[in-house]
Amino acid sequence: MNTQLLPASPAASSSGRPELSAPSAKMPAPGWFARQYRKRRLRTDLLTVIAWASVAAAIALWLADGGVTDITSPASLFTAAGIVAGLAGMDLVLLMLLLAARIPFIDRTIGHDRALEFHGKLGKPSLYLLLSHGILLAVGYGMAEGLDPVTESINLWVQVPHMWLAFVSMALFIAVVVTSLVAVRRRFPYEFWYVVHLLTYTAVATSIPHQFSVGGLFAAGTWQRWYWLAICIYTGTALVYFRVLEPVLATARHQLTVARVEAVAPGVVNIVMRGRKLDQLAGTGGRFFIWRFLAPGMWWHPHPFSLSAEPVVHDPDGQGTLRVTVRNLGNGSAQLLRLRKGTKVALEGPYGMLSTAARTRNNVVMIGAGIGITPLRALLETTPFAPGGATVLLRGHTDQDLYLAREVLDLCQARGARLFHLTGPRARGHSSWLSEDAARNGYSLTSYVPDIADADVYVCGPAAWAANVIADAGKAGVPEDQIHHERFDW
Repeated sequence: MNTQLLPASPAASSSGRPELSAPSAKMPAPGWFARQYRKRRLRTDLLTVIAWASVAAAIALWLADGGVTDITSPASLFTAAGIVAGLAGMDLVLLMLLLAARIPFIDRTIGHDRALEFHGKLGKPSLYLLLSHGILLAVGYGMAEGLDPVTESINLWVQVPHMWLAFVSMALFIAVVVTSLVAVRRRFPYEFWYVVHLLTYTAVATSIPHQFSVGGLFAAGTWQRWYWLAICIYTGTALVYFRVLEPVLATARHQLTVARVEAVAPGVVNIVMRGRKLDQLAGTGGRFFIWRFLAPGMWWHPHPFSLSAEPVVHDPDGQGTLRVTVRNLGNGSAQLLRLRKGTKVALEGPYGMLSTAARTRNNVVMIGAGIGITPLRALLETTPFAPGGATVLLRGHTDQDLYLAREVLDLCQARGARLFHLTGPRARGHSSWLSEDAARNGYSLTSYVPDIADADVYVCGPAAWAANVIADAGKAGVPEDQIHHERFDW
């Protein structure tokens, strides 16, 4: 069923929730969103240039230190090729770590999910380069000494300082990449994959000693030595600060505790938390945090949830409450439905680009399904648009599946947004995101938003469903840069 609940004109209404103040999000000056987009594109280009330049610099410095002049025989050619493969592979590994370090500049430029997507794409190339590094060096050194590659590898393990750590490092890299493959990853629980993935840090740490102790590649006083010391120190510092220290500081700063757990629908609850300095978290609608509820058996399990409403600040010191909405989707989230009042909460973030920071146009369309409605509800509260400049489409099997629908209705009334409830059994086939009735009648995104090509489109819901929405938006002429979708399958 397709129900238009509100036309594109403002109506006098206030939120039905007493804890939320009336929303206010002023439209920026004309052209502001376009300028924001251009700046973000420039930052994206800068990151791309830095990434490629780092690989080029690693090889260029080797050449500058006379790398080619050492090639005088087939054996030295294999050795040189192995060195180049190792330099490029190690540089890619450090880039992978930086992409996963949750550095704000990277997150606010390409988003957390795209950073992890690139992180994953670098896994196989870096492993292949490092494997080539080991094989080519074993062949090159073996040819120079009249030994086969296997015997030469054994000699390197036994006789060369720190070389055994390099073999351990290679085994760890192989384990990480193999367990990251989708077909393998699905066979194990998330916790197992997460622990194995942490071995990346051990793999990097065990690979470094032999680089500085074997031969004169990174000899004291060379530019190569200073380059690799600098990028290793920077990478390690970024990881420690943004993955460890910053979350600890944020947890201490906000001092969150569970205030109450409210039922929203069968298997769905609001977790309301009380804390301090929550004004510092305002304006993050749509972005997500990583939560750890410090209760027995739960403290080690990270939960990536977006706020489902703006923080409510009660006094000038930032004391107040904030809220996430959680659905029972497995053992981890099922435990959250039974949280006790007073449970302490650790948090990291906010992360992601499902926010006003991604806007490129004045008009906005928000399309959510199921629990994916909740971050869009928070975004609706804060993102700027003129009356009539926003359209909200909520999709569910039944009205009961449209979580927080009453709150979304109140916000749309207060801000003058169109609102559609799209309910009913899903259309048969794998390409439709609409109900069976809507698909049979030939509906598409342009049926609800004729001018959607001139709007930013935010999509949040199950992965397969969201992919169908995004495909429909593409057919309607929406450029890729105007489609914003955050994936949480990491």
